Amino acid sequence: MNSTRRNFLRSLGVSVAGLGLSGSALAHEELPSGTTKELADDQVLFVGDNIAIANTEHGKVRGFILRDIHTFLGIPYGADTSGKNRFMPPKKPAKWSDVKPALWWGNTAPQIMDNRYANTYASFVDHWNYDDVSEDCLRINVWSPALDTQKRPVLVWLHGGGYTNGNAIEQDGYHGENLARLGNMVFCSLNHRLGPLGYSQLSAAGGHAASGNVGNLDMVLALEWVKNNIANFGGDPNNVTIMGQSGGGSKVTALMNMPSAKGLFHKAVVLSGGSLAGANKEYAEKLGLKVMEEAGLQKGEIEKLQALSWREYIDVANRATEKMAEEAKKMGIARGGFSPVADGEYLNGGAFFADKKDFSSDIPLMLCSTFNEQSPSRTDASLEKLSMEDVMEKIKPRFGDKSAEIVDAYSKNFPKARPIEIWSMILSNRKNAVSIADAKVSQGGAAVYVAWYGWQPPLFDGRIRAFHCDDICFWFYNTDLMLTHTGGGKRPRALSEKMAKSLLSFMKTGQPNGGISTWKAYTKTNGETMILDDQPALVNNPDGEARKSLA
Repeated sequence: MNSTRRNFLRSLGVSVAGLGLSGSALAHEELPSGTTKELADDQVLFVGDNIAIANTEHGKVRGFILRDIHTFLGIPYGADTSGKNRFMPPKKPAKWSDVKPALWWGNTAPQIMDNRYANTYASFVDHWNYDDVSEDCLRINVWSPALDTQKRPVLVWLHGGGYTNGNAIEQDGYHGENLARLGNMVFCSLNHRLGPLGYSQLSAAGGHAASGNVGNLDMVLALEWVKNNIANFGGDPNNVTIMGQSGGGSKVTALMNMPSAKGLFHKAVVLSGGSLAGANKEYAEKLGLKVMEEAGLQKGEIEKLQALSWREYIDVANRATEKMAEEAKKMGIARGGFSPVADGEYLNGGAFFADKKDFSSDIPLMLCSTFNEQSPSRTDASLEKLSMEDVMEKIKPRFGDKSAEIVDAYSKNFPKARPIEIWSMILSNRKNAVSIADAKVSQGGAAVYVAWYGWQPPLFDGRIRAFHCDDICFWFYNTDLMLTHTGGGKRPRALSEKMAKSLLSFMKTGQPNGGISTWKAYTKTNGETMILDDQPALVNNPDGEARKSLA
């Protein structure tokens, strides 16, 4: 067996014997994901005056049909957020009388685009997609097998990029066509306000009380749009799953702790992210006052902030953040900036999942992180030759005097792992994911399922490893759309089918036992974790001894 095909967990010296490996993969045609022999040589795109027309509460929209999937791009779910709407809760869009074309993506939310493609390797691997940028960005995309009354399960995708960057189509792997076809479901993705325009807490400066959370209120409005309109697209408003990766994962956990989101979704999936509290309210209010100071304005002069261009405002806000850096450290805040604020009104003011009576207790949760969220040697082959002593020195800036203890603990937990693999796994540790799982289980109610993605792409001489974002295209059955994440072909497609079918099962039933039949719910006692590799395996607390050293 090639080293690229080995089960990564076994290669690190952790036994998975007798743990119920999944059955053999289903047979696959040698065609890209989402393509069938019947479709291969026939017309696949249909667009015209009377094709793919759906009604919404605001007016009719016209999309197109691609490979039998009805596709609608850039449907307005909210009004323009510029001018007097800046820093304010979102409003519904004005109704329209003509049929609105929904054939192209909506504008990307304002963010700094300078040098976005400066890193050649990152641009190659992720081949990001960015379109026009404006504050008129509240748009949603929909993929559906049919515009009928079948009431299919619905997935709403929340993009990554922290709360600062990204959009709904940042990667081709975000597309919903293939999963919609595979699972007979409806896939949605959306843009919303980001960064200072979405999360400036200006209440102490005379602004609206919700100003620190309007980016998340955009998502709530989008979910309300889904509730009110998705039946017209063949979806079931009473079976909605929200899913996000990295910063999108934190958006999911935040929505689970926003009172206004109650009843708008029924299951949740967090990939390589998530949070257990909102931003400190006192810090956020001080930062808002610093923004006013940096802009040369007095309290109450919010309309003058609204009159700035979006780029001018972001620059002002970022300078304010820099000037607040020392104050943030004194307040015990490691990372300042703009994110949802724990104001106690729009977002839970305390620890997430602490209230057993909160609506989030009824929401099943699936969590996944990757073995190598960070892979230091991806573009530097010399790092493959590091010694364990070198690794200790590399992690000292982060872990200080505990560095030797941590390296020793990981080496014992994963006895066959090479030093570079140990370094990567320490940097990519599961502490956050396990903390969220433990908090949600302690809350009681719906089940929690945990995965650890370890599939190693055969790219960059094997040094790219199971990196941050790599699992997204597997969940969405898009491995052949993201060749720079997978290499393409039947091997990643086989795992993708298992993962996608497990996701679809979770959406439909709250249990991910679809493509992988041995997935048990997580408990704090056993730490049940599904290792996602060529042959998935359920393992109890696979990194437990190593993780203890991080406490």
